[in-house]
Amino acid sequence: MTLGQSLKSLRNKKGLSQYEVADKLGIKRGRYNSWENDIAKPRFDMLDKICDFFNIPMSELIGQSEDKMYVSPNSSPLSEKDEKDIAKRMEKIKNDLTNEDGLSFNGEPMSPEAIESLLEAMEYAVRQTQRINKKYVPHKYRKENK
Repeated sequence: MTLGQSLKSLRNKKGLSQYEVADKLGIKRGRYNSWENDIAKPRFDMLDKICDFFNIPMSELIGQSEDKMYVSPNSSPLSEKDEKDIAKRMEKIKNDLTNEDGLSFNGEPMSPEAIESLLEAMEYAVRQTQRINKKYVPHKYRKENK
């Protein structure tokens, strides 16, 4: 079962709408919807908040196969400086998007939910790129095993 399927199942068991769960978690419905549809993944701190809300252990929410995605030994953890850089970059992107006149997609004005979803996807991409770049060591800095 994917994380999104788990979220949907838990929500349905409680008889709640996406709006109600999102409100309880302090997020927008579009963000929660993207998690249920496996379009995006919540950050680890939000996973903890979700587990508290549904009163379940983390292992039940994300399962063994998806657990590796969040705590992979191959993934480089982001430092406090990385987090600050990402936050600054995302703030600039958000300002650029919200200060533009006539922001649209396919000729239609973007709703606040669509803008929020776009920002979430962009943050995910920035975070992944930051992690990948931390693993890369330019050739001139590599230690040669001779």
